[in-house]
Amino acid sequence: MPGPLEGVRVLEIGGSVAGAFAATVLADLGADVLRIDRAAQVPDAPVEPPADPLARGRRSVAVDLKHPDGPAVVLDLVAQADVVVEGGRPGSAEKLGIGPETALQRNPKLVYGRVTGWGQDGPLARRAGHDITFLGVTGALSVPGQAPATPPPYYLSSFAGGALQLVIGIQAALLERNNSGQGQVIDAAMVEGTALLSVLVDQWRNTPGRVTVVDAPFYTTYECADGRFLSVGAVEPHFYRELLDKLGLGEDLPGQYDESGWPVLAEKIGEAFLSRDSTEWEKVFADSDACVAPVLTPAEVAGHPHLQARGSFVEVGGQHQPAPAPRFSRSQRVVPAAAPYVGQHTTDALQDWGVDGWAGSTAVRGV
Repeated sequence: MPGPLEGVRVLEIGGSVAGAFAATVLADLGADVLRIDRAAQVPDAPVEPPADPLARGRRSVAVDLKHPDGPAVVLDLVAQADVVVEGGRPGSAEKLGIGPETALQRNPKLVYGRVTGWGQDGPLARRAGHDITFLGVTGALSVPGQAPATPPPYYLSSFAGGALQLVIGIQAALLERNNSGQGQVIDAAMVEGTALLSVLVDQWRNTPGRVTVVDAPFYTTYECADGRFLSVGAVEPHFYRELLDKLGLGEDLPGQYDESGWPVLAEKIGEAFLSRDSTEWEKVFADSDACVAPVLTPAEVAGHPHLQARGSFVEVGGQHQPAPAPRFSRSQRVVPAAAPYVGQHTTDALQDWGVDGWAGSTAVRGV
């Protein structure tokens, strides 16, 4: 079976990291993704495609949107598309003549997905922002009684709060279209998606009976004798008891949930981990449910035995990249094609999408 989104045509208006990630996920699921790139960036001769995991699995058509015919080329492609993914600032697509109102006039069944930092309206809609901006205003960096937390080393707001929320919205809109026969516009704001991820989780943690693990000595990382680190997530009491048993720590310790005793617990657990190399501890916890795992570098992840056994990483364009996820029982998981260079597929893609009348126009360019 092909990918579950086989037959779905996605037109990606290039230029946004969050939009690129959303388009990558859709391509991984089998959609035919065609990216609109700037004609000015087309190389003079064929070049080696970039090793860019956020550009894999799609084709590239180069269009000069400042050319009098440029918007018409894009709108002809819109007429053949199921989905548009656009990540410019609010109003930028409208200025180019390819905004959602115009696009839906050409194709009433179109799902027009937009992802921005602040959303399409509101007092900050046109303001710039980065991942840390949206983490800050949604409470994701707030640690009660402490200095604000260091932001995570990945784009939580852009990817999870923005791009993945957009993908969910696109899939929901495609499903709804089966009933209504109509398309619609999706406004995915990173700030709102991040709030959904962080604020609701924080409120859940503060529900009576729930355990807050922020800064807990049984939910953190510890250095070993070789300078490597292990992560510990022994939250549940039976997992915690197993952790102490494997570390050889006795019962004369403060209670697990006695926060006044956490400094002592952290010291004792830390001393235990420092007594051996990380490889020794990995063997000790190999068959354990104490939730202890190595802290790997990005370069080491693909070599982890479990990820190797599942084929969680694949080679794309000579580079190890995460395999498409999730998995399906029938639909096939295909290794994505390498990222294209700008304009690599202009002629072929225009023909495949049935708008090859523009192939000889100066509004488009390819190699």
